[in-house]
Amino acid sequence: QLQLVESGGGLVQPGGSLRLSCAASGFTLDYYAIGWFRRAPGKKREGVSCISSSDSSTYYADSVKGRFTISRDNAKNTVYLQMNSLKPEDTAVYYCAAHCSHCSGYVCYGPGSWGQGTQVTVSS
Repeated sequence: QLQLVESGGGLVQPGGSLRLSCAASGFTLDYYAIGWFRRAPGKKREGVSCISSSDSSTYYADSVKGRFTISRDNAKNTVYLQMNSLKPEDTAVYYCAAHCSHCSGYVCYGPGSWGQGTQVTVSS
């Protein structure tokens, strides 16, 4: 069964860190580019980061560049988003997206699978 399971969200103070995980089952994650998206309250979903399948190149939205790191563990069939120096503006539901044909900049192009989302709240 095709499935993406996300975890790692939670409540953190500004400046804190979280590591989000997205574990895939039913397919091999490393055959595709993988993206992370987020949706803040009252806002449209936006791309956050993308990692390519060919050479594992990584891309980031300007708002998170230098603070977030996307990575992939092929042995665990899991993609991660390490989030450092978190800001209140980062508060959102975060989604991983798989079956991306490639990274169009920091946005996964043509996602075919989505995780259920995990809540990240940054607040004092």
